[in-house]
Amino acid sequence: PCSEIHVDCRPDEERKLVDGKTLVNNDHPQVIEIWNNVFIQFNRKKDGSLEMLPSKHVDTGMGFERLVRVLQGKSSNYDTDVFSGTIEATGKIVGKTYAADDTKESIAFRVIADHIRAISFTIADGQLPSNTGAGYVIRRILRRAVRYYYSYLDCKQPLLFQLLPVVAKQFENVFPELQQQVDFVGKVIREEEEAFLRTLDKGLKKMDEIISTSAATGSIDGAQAFELYDTFGFPIDLTRLIAAENNLAVDETGFQEELNKQKERSRAATAMDTGDWQILHEAPVRFVGYDSLEEKTRILRYRKVTAKGKTLYQLVLETTPFYAESGGQVGDSGEFTITNGNEETKINIIDTKKENDLIIHFAEAIPADLSGDVLARVDGSRRSLITVHHSVTHLMHAALRQVLGTHVAQKGSLVNEEHLRFDFSHFAKMTPAEIAAVEKIVNEKIRENVPVVIQTMDKEKAVAMGAMALFGEKYGDQVRVVIMDPAYSIELCGGTHVGHTGELGLFKIKQESAVAAGVRRLEAVCGAAAENWINEQIESYRQAKEVLKNPKDLVKSIDDLMQENSQLNKRIESLEARQLVGIRNELLQKDEIIQNVSFIGDIIEVPHADALKKLCFDLKNHVHDHCVVLAANIGG
Repeated sequence: PCSEIHVDCRPDEERKLVDGKTLVNNDHPQVIEIWNNVFIQFNRKKDGSLEMLPSKHVDTGMGFERLVRVLQGKSSNYDTDVFSGTIEATGKIVGKTYAADDTKESIAFRVIADHIRAISFTIADGQLPSNTGAGYVIRRILRRAVRYYYSYLDCKQPLLFQLLPVVAKQFENVFPELQQQVDFVGKVIREEEEAFLRTLDKGLKKMDEIISTSAATGSIDGAQAFELYDTFGFPIDLTRLIAAENNLAVDETGFQEELNKQKERSRAATAMDTGDWQILHEAPVRFVGYDSLEEKTRILRYRKVTAKGKTLYQLVLETTPFYAESGGQVGDSGEFTITNGNEETKINIIDTKKENDLIIHFAEAIPADLSGDVLARVDGSRRSLITVHHSVTHLMHAALRQVLGTHVAQKGSLVNEEHLRFDFSHFAKMTPAEIAAVEKIVNEKIRENVPVVIQTMDKEKAVAMGAMALFGEKYGDQVRVVIMDPAYSIELCGGTHVGHTGELGLFKIKQESAVAAGVRRLEAVCGAAAENWINEQIESYRQAKEVLKNPKDLVKSIDDLMQENSQLNKRIESLEARQLVGIRNELLQKDEIIQNVSFIGDIIEVPHADALKKLCFDLKNHVHDHCVVLAANIGG
């Protein structure tokens, strides 16, 4: 059950004619819901039955823009000062005036004003556009806005990034993070816009091809319309618009069929069958994995989950030493030993994740009886390797800020037993000298054997200390603060860490690359993983020297080899060029005239496909109105 609060915004005369209560929930543009209170009291089980929840609450949702509209006496959310500044700025850029009606042009103004907020706030919060997950949602919202200004505001250049200063200024007291990162967010949005406009441009060329082949039937095929949508990002209304300009119809039924097929494929790929929780005991869940890797406990609940044809079992313990994936750190693996009387059964745990307030352990198989005492044991050697990579990420983050500047902010990370991956905001490729400087600082901190101090405190106190929050993490009022020298690194972090930095041994950056506009990625190794990686590099170096007969100066030897190779290539090219002239002259002797067209066709011997191309271009200069067909057997 729920209660809804609606407001009748019509003029008095209209209210007298028709009672507002008859227009509630009937899509009347001026009789609107501003507040909804849902009374949460049931859990719906897999068979559809309802069971009463142990604690009940109210989920309250008020529409901010609608409330502002009522307070400001406007007839639309978009007439309020929440949006008017952005709409006005859009008008100046595109040279048009917002008419506030239901035309496609006015809708485009509104779509842009709405979408720029969604994408800019989210990117400032650390979520970058991508092809998967939440990043894909951002990319789709951004592309929808681009399609609207491209199709209906006649704007073919990036527009959204130009609105960013307006949005950042408007919300600087509400969401200061956007104002602080305005250059970074602007660069990300601009790069996304430019990439999509290039795709749209290719789509228009494809559209021209489709129009020329559809002239005979007078209609664009449904499969072609879907290809424009799926490959080039053309919404069906853009295809319809261009088709109408060329006096063509669109097979929208066929398009819908193709769209439905794709949706079914997507559903099948992500379909997940989750069973009801089988509850053995009711108790709060507690994590003890910072201090212990082994714990005697009991299973509270379990369920079966099937996804992508694979069946797994999820188990929840009352007390667990297993770290659940978060903050970039992967989940622990290990085993449970269940004792029932004299019988012992082992369950192999392959992963640990969080869901709401539960720590969920994943197993591929479970015994029939889960009621006994459980000894939960984390794979300690794997945890140790993961911990080393997590602790060194903090040292590296601080070193990056020292070397590159304080604009460096974490934009995502992955910490596992093999390596660490760290994404951060920075506009240029790191130089070898900068990479070396970061490595030097981190390794100095390791040799200093700095104690890693972990404290729990109020969030305000931690922020006042200068603690940095990590992207993608949710923090409560009480936070865990990891300090590696108060003058060097203080971060809010829920991950596992070493006791002293000396335990990290050795740090090495493997590679640096670009992820998105203004975002770089470092991959690095630490401890035993760093030692293994360096040994691999030394072995490659040894093998290279051996191949080159152990020269004193390996670099000079490779350089000499490259120069010799370059000279030989030039000589081969010269000989090939002379050979091709001979073949061309032979081919010109075989010229046949067929219906006033010079035809040359032959199977020839040449070393590579490029030679065929060169011959064809050369023949072009010697014959007119010609057709040339050349074939060669190259490497079988």
